Amino acid sequence: MLETSARLLRLLSLLQSRPDWPGGELASRLGVTTRTVRRDVDRLRDLGYPVESATGTAGGYRLGVGAALPPLLLDDDEAVAVAVGLRASAAGCVTGNEESVLRALTKLEQMLPARLRHRVSAIQAAVQPLTAPAGPSVAPELLAALATACRAREGVRFRYQGATRRVEPYRLVPTGRRWYLLAFDLDRDDWRTFRVDRVDGSLQPGPRFTPRPAPAVDLNAYVGDALTSSPYRFRATIRYFASAASLSDRTSPTAGRLEAEGPDTCLFHAGASSLDELAVFVALKGVDFEVLDPPELKRHVAELAERLGRASARGAS
Repeated sequence: MLETSARLLRLLSLLQSRPDWPGGELASRLGVTTRTVRRDVDRLRDLGYPVESATGTAGGYRLGVGAALPPLLLDDDEAVAVAVGLRASAAGCVTGNEESVLRALTKLEQMLPARLRHRVSAIQAAVQPLTAPAGPSVAPELLAALATACRAREGVRFRYQGATRRVEPYRLVPTGRRWYLLAFDLDRDDWRTFRVDRVDGSLQPGPRFTPRPAPAVDLNAYVGDALTSSPYRFRATIRYFASAASLSDRTSPTAGRLEAEGPDTCLFHAGASSLDELAVFVALKGVDFEVLDPPELKRHVAELAERLGRASARGAS
């Protein structure tokens, strides 16, 4: 049985490596008869793999397109190539694919034997891109380790800005060129958001934990609010008279959170250390707006508008 299972995996790997295979060549590669190849192909079909056969004297097989993605069997060189590419993508935060790239990297790195991990690390260390990615870099190994801890519900301990933190990790959230970790801080008995590029050194594993009630239904929005409003003295809500889609390209996730309200309006949630910062930032969007909160910002915007109007009048005289 073990020999047959190993041969089926080898057959599946061969079928994935090129479009068409003559039956005789498959038999030669596997060291069996063509009759055994036919039986093995039938077993693959029973398992749900769409193996197509060609009639004729030569005969042949190809792996067709099915409804689901079959397990992908990679040789050593292919696995190293994919891992290097995924590491580069995860560290560079490829826009729109960050979480998918990280999930794929985590799965692959867990399966790589030690000899291949060494090859991947050696290639990564030897390659220097001509253009460095904008923003701080994050080691792919750290991202993969944190993602694994989140999925396995395993606590971790790490150094963060000079202090040791013991946390229960829940979610990795990418924002542009940065990664953030949402976790429950055991020593502070509260939820915290950590910049992953500021995590110093390797992770120390902790005990498994039972998931706590989440601090919000939408954890990505929760992290966004924590980054753009919570650390600041003033928190503001602005209504822009434009769609969220039209402003999304001009609004960094770390500057504020856009919320669609209607086809021609959206809400913007942000924070700042001063009312001047908020007023100028909001006004420079180049879109009509209305301050909903706080009241102090409404008065500040009105005063700023009066000052700007007086300055414009003086310049015209």
